[in-house]
Amino acid sequence: MSTQALAQCLQQTLVPATRKQAESQLLAAETTPGFAVLLLQLIGDAAADPSVRASAALYLKNFIKRWWKLVEGESDKISPEDRATIKSSIVQLMSSVPASIQTQLSDAVAIIADNDYPHQWTNLMPDLISRLSLQNIAVNVGVLQTVHAIFKRWRHQFRSDALFTEIVMTLDIFAEPYLQFFKAIDAMVDSNRDNKAALTQLLEIVLLLEKIFYSCNCHDLYSVFEESIDVTLNLMRKYLSYSNPVIDSDPEEAGPIEKVRAMACENIELYARMYVEDFKRLPEFIELVWTLLTTTTGDPKNDVLVSRMLDFLTSIVKRSYLRQHFQNPATLQSICGDIILPNMRLRTSDEELFEDDAVEYIRRDLEGTDSETRRSAATELVRALLEEFPKEVTAIFSGYISKFLENYEANRVSNWQSKDTALYLITSLSAKSVTAQTGAVQTNEYIPILPVFAEHVLPDLQAPIDGAIHPIIKVDAIKYLTIFRSQLTKEQLINVLPHVDNHLSSTNYVVHTWAAHAIERIFAVKVANKLLFAPTDAAPFAPVILSRLFERIEAASTPEKLAENDYLMKCVMRMVATVRDQVTDIQVLLGRLTNIIKAISKNPSNPKFNHFVFESLSLLIRFISLRNPAVVADFESFLTQPFVDILQQQVSEFEPYVFQIFSQMLRLHPGTGLPPSYQSMLQPLLTPAVWENQGNVPALVGLLQVYIIKGSAEIVAHKQLAPFLGVCHKLLGSRLTDNYGFDLLMTLFEHVPIAELHPFLKNVFIMLLTRLTQSKTTKFTTGFLNFLCFLFALDKPDMTVDTVVGMLDSLQPTPLFGGLLQSILIPALGGLVSPDDRKRCAVGMTRLLTTGTAMMSDTYFALWPTLLTEVINMLQAPLADMKAPDEDPDVIGNMDLEEVGYQASFVRLGTVAKPGHAGLTASVADPMLFLAQSIVNLNSMYPAKIGPVIQHQLPNETAVKLQSYMHNAGLSLIR
Repeated sequence: MSTQALAQCLQQTLVPATRKQAESQLLAAETTPGFAVLLLQLIGDAAADPSVRASAALYLKNFIKRWWKLVEGESDKISPEDRATIKSSIVQLMSSVPASIQTQLSDAVAIIADNDYPHQWTNLMPDLISRLSLQNIAVNVGVLQTVHAIFKRWRHQFRSDALFTEIVMTLDIFAEPYLQFFKAIDAMVDSNRDNKAALTQLLEIVLLLEKIFYSCNCHDLYSVFEESIDVTLNLMRKYLSYSNPVIDSDPEEAGPIEKVRAMACENIELYARMYVEDFKRLPEFIELVWTLLTTTTGDPKNDVLVSRMLDFLTSIVKRSYLRQHFQNPATLQSICGDIILPNMRLRTSDEELFEDDAVEYIRRDLEGTDSETRRSAATELVRALLEEFPKEVTAIFSGYISKFLENYEANRVSNWQSKDTALYLITSLSAKSVTAQTGAVQTNEYIPILPVFAEHVLPDLQAPIDGAIHPIIKVDAIKYLTIFRSQLTKEQLINVLPHVDNHLSSTNYVVHTWAAHAIERIFAVKVANKLLFAPTDAAPFAPVILSRLFERIEAASTPEKLAENDYLMKCVMRMVATVRDQVTDIQVLLGRLTNIIKAISKNPSNPKFNHFVFESLSLLIRFISLRNPAVVADFESFLTQPFVDILQQQVSEFEPYVFQIFSQMLRLHPGTGLPPSYQSMLQPLLTPAVWENQGNVPALVGLLQVYIIKGSAEIVAHKQLAPFLGVCHKLLGSRLTDNYGFDLLMTLFEHVPIAELHPFLKNVFIMLLTRLTQSKTTKFTTGFLNFLCFLFALDKPDMTVDTVVGMLDSLQPTPLFGGLLQSILIPALGGLVSPDDRKRCAVGMTRLLTTGTAMMSDTYFALWPTLLTEVINMLQAPLADMKAPDEDPDVIGNMDLEEVGYQASFVRLGTVAKPGHAGLTASVADPMLFLAQSIVNLNSMYPAKIGPVIQHQLPNETAVKLQSYMHNAGLSLIR
C-alpha cells in the first residue's frame, strides 16, 4: 500500500457509506511490513488533508495499542524494522505536529513506553528532555504530556524493587533538568503577567509540571527533590495562592489558574501524607490553606480547588500526632463553622443542577462521581475530626443543626435549605464509615440515629409525594433511610417501605430514582450473610413496586430515554430476585420486559440498563421454572421470536445475552432430547459467521455445551459431530479462545459415546499437539493438562487411562507420552492455581498412577516416583479452603459489568450457570484420601514395585507426607 492509497482509505473511513470497506482494507494491510512507517509519513506530511492526518494519528495509536505488546505464543504483528523506526521517529514527530495530532502521538509513545521503557527504550527520556524548549513554548506541551503519561503509571503500581529501579533510573536522568525547567517556566510566568495568550500556555505547562511532580514523588522522596524541597515548596505555595485578573475564568468552570492551584494543593497533600518528617514547613501551609478556604469564593469554578484543600486538612487531621494543630476549642469551632459549614450548604448551582440535569445530579450523588464536590470533601473532613474529637465536634455541629431545624420550622417553604443542610450535617456526623453494600457500618455514638429518623426523616417520607415539601428534602429523607438501612429492624423497614414505594410515583426524576435505589438497597440487606427479606416478605410489595417502576421506564419517548435510568431497572431486577417464585402476573411482567428489549434493541445505549433487563428476564425464568418445569415451554414460545429478531438484526450488544438465555431455557427444559425449535436453530450456530463477534464466544460455547448435554443422541444421529469438532478446532487455535475450546471438547468426551468420537480422536490429538509444539502458551499448557486429566478421570469403559496413553503413543513411531509427561505435564502441575484445576488434575493423575498398565510398564515406570512426588506437592495446596456452593445465593450481589470501548463484550448473567464437567472428579470428596486409597489398591497388585519405590525412591519430605496419607487410608509404610 502506498501513502496515497493509505490516505484514500483513511478518508473513506470518515464517510459512512464507505467506512466498513475501508476499515477492512486497513485491517488487511496492518500486518504488512512498513504499514506503520506509512502512517508516520502521512502524519508528518504538512500538505496532507488535516482530517486525514488526524485519522492517521488515531489509527497509529490504536494500531500500537493492539499489537505492540508481544503475547506469549503469538507471532509479532509488527516487524522489528518497523518497531525500530517507530521508536526512533515518533518523539520527534510528536514534537512537530499540530496540537490536535500531538495528543494521539503522545498517547502512542506512552503505550510503547508501558511495554519497552526503560530497558528496551533507553534513549526515550534523554530524547524527551532534549526537546524541552524555552524558545518554542508550544512544543513543551506535547513533550510534558508524554512524560506525564509515562510517569502516571507509577501512581497505581505496587511498590517493588523493579518499580523503584525504574523510578531511580528515570529520575537520575530527569529530575535535575526538570527542576531547572520548572524554575525557568516560573520566571516566564512572572515576566508574561500581562500577556494573556502566553500566560495561558505557560500555566498549561505549569499544570503538567505539577502533575509530573506528583508522579515523581508518589512512592518515595528522591534525593534531588529532598535536597530541593524548599525550592519546590516555594513553587507549590506560589501556585496554590496564584491569581491574575488577566485570565480570570468563567465563574462556572475551572480555568487554568484554578487547575494549577488545585494541583499544587494535591502535591502538598501528598507531602503531608507521606513525608511529614521532611515537611518542616507544614504549619505554614496549614495556615495558608486555612486562610484560602475562608476567602475562596463559592463559584463552581473553585469546587475542585476547595475539595483539594479540604482533602489536605483531612489528611492532617487523620494523623494523630498532628492533632495539636486542631485540638484547641476555638480552632475546632472555627474549622467547623468557618470552613466545613459553608461547604456543606447547598448552592444555587447545586439547585440548578437538580432541576436542569437530573441525570448528572444523580450520577454525582449515587455513583461516587461527587468525589470532587465540596460537600463530599467536607464530609470526609468531618469524619476525620470525629476520629480524634468525636464528642467536641458532635457538640459543635449539634448546635448548628438545632438552629437550622428551628429556622426550617419557622418557614418550611422559604427556609427549606436549612433542613437540607441540617440533614446533610446529621448524616455526615452519624455515619462515620459507609459502604455501598451495607450503608453505614460505623456510627457516631453521640447521635441518636433512630430518634432522629423518627422525628426528622419519617415525617418527610410520609408527606404527600409532590408539592408538600421541597423535592430535595424528599431526596434527603430517602438518602438518610438508605444510608442507615442496616440500623433498622426488619419490621421497621417493612413499615417504611410503603412510604418509599409511593415516591416511585413522584414526578421529580431525582426523587423517584432515589426511591428505586433505596428499595433495591433495602431488599439487598443481609444479616449474617443471608438476605434479610425472604420471598414471602417481599411478595406483598412486589406488584405495586414493579408496576410503578415499569410505568416510569415506559414513559420514555425514545429508546435512549427508556434505557437512561438503570437504577429503575436494577430495582426491577432486585424485586424479581427477591420475590423469586412468589411473583404474580408472570405474563404481564414477561411482556413488559420483552417489550423493553424490543425497544432498546433499536439503539442499545446503556450497558448497565441492558444487563439488568436480561438479568431480570433470566431470574424470572430460573425461579418460575424451578417451581413448575413445564412453564419453560411458555417462556420459549414467548421469547423465541424476539430473540431470533435480535440475531437476524445482528444487535451485537444483545447477542451474548440471547445465547445465554437460550442455553438456560434448554437446560431447564423437562426431559432429555432437543425440542424441534432448538434442533432447527443448531445448524446456524455451527457456522463461522456467528463466531466472529468475540463477545459471543463464551455464551455460544455454553449454549453448545447444553446442546451436547441434552441432545448428544440427536447430534450423533444428524451427523453433526464434525461441525462441533470444527468449532473446537477454531477455538483451540487462538490464544483468546482456547480455554473455551477445551471446555467444549471435554463436554463432548463426557456426553458423547467414545465409539462415535473414535474416528476423530487422532485428528483431535494431532491438532492439540501441533498447537502445543508451534504456539504454546502457559494458558494452553494448563488447558491441555486439564483436558488429559479430565480424560484420565472420565471413568468410561471405552476411555481408560491406557486408551488415552495408547492414542498418544500411536501418533509417532516411538512412544510419545513419556516425553510429554516429563517435559510438559509434570512441570505444569506446579503452576496450577485454581482449586478446581488442582482437584481435577490430582484425581486424573492419581488414576494415571494407579489404574491400567501404562505407568507400570517398563517404558514409563521410571517416571512413576517423579509424578507421584509432584501430585503430592500439588495436594499441599489448600483445597480445603474451597467454598461450598451457596444454596441460596444473592445471585445479583456481585455483577461483573464491563464495557470495552464500542465493542460488544461478554457479561455473564448471574443466574445462568456455566456447564461443568463431572466424571469421577465430582465423586471424590478428598483427593488426598483418594490418592492414598488408590496406592493401597495398587500396592496389593504390584507389591514388588510400589513398596520399594515408596520406601527408597521418593524424596524424604514426600515420603513423610505420603506416610500420613497412608495412615489415614489404613496402611502403614515404613521408610
